[in-house]
Amino acid sequence: MTTAVDHLSLSGHLHRFFIAGEWTEPHGVATTEVVNPANEMALCRLPLGDAEDVDAAVAAARHAFVTWSRTLPAHRAAHLARLEAAMASHAERLAQCLTQEMGVAISYARSAQVPMAMTHLRTAREVLADFDFVAQRGQTAIAHEPIGVAALITPWNWPLYQITAKVAPALAAGCCVVLKPSELAPLSALLFAELIEEAGFPPGVFNLVQGDGPGVGSALAAHPGVDMISITGSTRAGVAVAKTAADTVKRVAQELGGKSPNVILPGADLDRAVSLGVAAGMRNLGQSCSAPTRMIVPRDRLAEIEAIAARAVAEIVIGDPLDPAVTHGAIANRAQFDRVQQMIGVGLAEGAQLIAGGPGRPEGLNGGFFVRPTIFSDVGTKMAIAQEEIFGPVLCILPYDSIDEAIAIANDTPYGLGAHVQGSDLAQMRAVAAEIRAGQVHLNYPAWDPHAPFGGYKQSGNGREFGREGMLEYLEVKSILGFFPQD
Repeated sequence: MTTAVDHLSLSGHLHRFFIAGEWTEPHGVATTEVVNPANEMALCRLPLGDAEDVDAAVAAARHAFVTWSRTLPAHRAAHLARLEAAMASHAERLAQCLTQEMGVAISYARSAQVPMAMTHLRTAREVLADFDFVAQRGQTAIAHEPIGVAALITPWNWPLYQITAKVAPALAAGCCVVLKPSELAPLSALLFAELIEEAGFPPGVFNLVQGDGPGVGSALAAHPGVDMISITGSTRAGVAVAKTAADTVKRVAQELGGKSPNVILPGADLDRAVSLGVAAGMRNLGQSCSAPTRMIVPRDRLAEIEAIAARAVAEIVIGDPLDPAVTHGAIANRAQFDRVQQMIGVGLAEGAQLIAGGPGRPEGLNGGFFVRPTIFSDVGTKMAIAQEEIFGPVLCILPYDSIDEAIAIANDTPYGLGAHVQGSDLAQMRAVAAEIRAGQVHLNYPAWDPHAPFGGYKQSGNGREFGREGMLEYLEVKSILGFFPQD
């Protein structure tokens, strides 16, 4: 029986998991339907794993860990290099897969989602090249050793990018992994498992079990054979995983929700600061945990800023994500589409001023999970649209009268993942950045730094991803006193 994704050459693996280097039949009998968000048509049905599938994957990872954890860093780096090369050779296939499973515009899949995912592999190799696994401190050796089996739970909004952000540092550290991708966007994980196989990783080093949170996520969090769990998802999901993991006292790394501020200081170049701020807030249709969806602006420049923002959002082209001329495709799934529509209605009910967009689909689009990029202005910091993560292309403009007030608004959120500051005075921007309670702050829209640690304060989670700090999450620290002889 053919499926809508046969051209991706996945049909042989659609109904299997990748465990111990083999494509295995699942034990779980439940299935889930994968839907193309652009046309609301079913792509395929996939199996959902259960506790027995998790047991098999964890056992395979534990067995492989004995050998993989003892390999030289150069050996692990060589495997990551082969994986990166495999991804490069299948980049278009990966991009097409992402567009179909979560609605991202093919132009953005090609320019960002796939190449940025590959960058995590290269970054992990660069970290390995400089990392000292045994360092001297007086007579004591400070050793960093792989923690063991890492369970990785990844989301639907950046499916491939978040897989490599976790898999690359875990494997570089010497851990073995069990991956549970989102059941809403699971196809890119199947392609990734094929590339792991192509790159020649030893059996059991990487294992893939499809499933949902109750069936597989909870089983991984509770499993005594799992040494740590890393989850990217909603704050609600992160709390549930942490509670379940507590009984076995395993390490939990969480990259969760956000409501990131973008503080535009009085001396900023408004044309650049506002237009790029709109683009950043709408990136990936706002389906990014660190999207700067609260633009905090000088009140005396509000009208000018509104006009610039309206012009910027008018340049966004919503439509068929397979059309190269389209800049933004569809919201990734029905539940999120409904959530965005609901919150636009909440903003209107709260009395926020609608500058662009609004409820409903864009003109000419009568089906699919397409939404109108929306900007609200004169938003109060206590409004629900300013406090709750919408996870869609909805930008709030919040005015301030003093820089102290701007900082207070920036911090008036339960989250603390990302933040932006725009200005002309570097010392002033640095001072504001120092006051913002967030794990990563961007000054004047700098280039992405894949070595810059990424993670949150407050309800945005704990732990860090990317760069050296990202690999440290997968390492234990052992001190060996007397390791070095006394001078």
